[in-house]
Amino acid sequence: MIQSTLPDWLPELVCLQDFNGNWQRYFDEVYRLFCADFVDDKPYFRGKRLGLKRHPEYDGKSATFWHMISEGSVEAEREPDLRRCERITWPRPHIENETDAALKVWVEKRGSDKRVHIWHEAQEYLVVLNKRRDYILPWTAYTVQRTHQKLKLNKRWERNKHETF
Repeated sequence: MIQSTLPDWLPELVCLQDFNGNWQRYFDEVYRLFCADFVDDKPYFRGKRLGLKRHPEYDGKSATFWHMISEGSVEAEREPDLRRCERITWPRPHIENETDAALKVWVEKRGSDKRVHIWHEAQEYLVVLNKRRDYILPWTAYTVQRTHQKLKLNKRWERNKHETF
């Protein structure tokens, strides 16, 4: 269960109800907020610049954006997820506050890639970054609500927490 109090570095949720249920206005704001955090002002993680996975683009918006607001295993059929949209302002603060004791951060190899996981267990939220040679891609971010998934993430953290970046 998500704790009612957020860390002081974590913004409040951006809710559809604040836009009187108007999906287009809400979606436009979610995209604007994403751009403010990742396009207009590029963040850094451990001294490396964050880029964006641009392709495949949908509706002129980067793959990174779509992965942060939608879910689904088939790329062209991903559906918007309100929980992800509500938390569109969360990935960057998690990245920038990765040393906070509330966060579990680890690196895992996936093929030739190194994936950085930032697991905020108390808020049931995971941010995944993909390390490239000279930069890092924000890969995805989502809520984790199923108990078995949380247990699995904690086991992965225990197993990999000493892996170097």
